[in-house]
Amino acid sequence: MTDDDLTIKLTRDQALLLSDWLDRMIGTAEFDGLVNQDRAVWSPIHRISGTLDTSLAEIFMPDYDVRLAAARERLLDDLGEFGLPPADDDS
Repeated sequence: MTDDDLTIKLTRDQALLLSDWLDRMIGTAEFDGLVNQDRAVWSPIHRISGTLDTSLAEIFMPDYDVRLAAARERLLDDLGEFGLPPADDDS
């Protein structure tokens, strides 16, 4: 690693979810259109996606869907209320 490199640490659950999300999003018109607004962003996206794909043995396991669902639930539990729409206060 050189002085110009940066290390980002993710939990295994975070990495698995991000890998799945990128796999589903890359190639969609909405995602590609957004990224194409600044084409240089493709460089880090491809680097991150490729690193995740080569680092996660889980994506090739027969119970991938079960592992992914469990990781999603753990991450949602950790998030708590973060990212939820505000509660309607029309009581």
